[in-house]
Amino acid sequence: MIDTKNIEEAKKLIKKSKHPIIIKAQNPEFSRKILEYGKFDILLSPELSENSKDTIKNIHSGFNHVTAKIASKNRISIGIDLNSLRNLEKKKKAISLSRIIQNIKIARKAKTKIKALNFKDIKDTQSLLLSLGASTSQAKEAVSKSP
Repeated sequence: MIDTKNIEEAKKLIKKSKHPIIIKAQNPEFSRKILEYGKFDILLSPELSENSKDTIKNIHSGFNHVTAKIASKNRISIGIDLNSLRNLEKKKKAISLSRIIQNIKIARKAKTKIKALNFKDIKDTQSLLLSLGASTSQAKEAVSKSP
């Protein structure tokens, strides 16, 4: 997993890494630039990006329709790390879940694939994704073994 805020350093690490390559999202600008670069498999947790303040009418989830189309064109999946979600306190978990719901809706519209990572039970994870708004095929594909 690549966890850096520098775009050029991330590109160098992508070239050196073996598949599946997972990049942790940092902020919306980083995510968009790295998605345009492509050549990796999963963008992990865009909903946990820094400096994202929600307003009454808008949820800043670190992922939008433009980045979704770029991800789908470059065959990059959006990753949901269930282990980090488990470890959050209640209020942060609720905020993160609302952002994940929005990201799943955006991914459905743009036909971007989603991947669930660090899950314990396949059926429970599929049920969670279905309750968050994923389609049945999206939920099945999210827990499949291939990257």
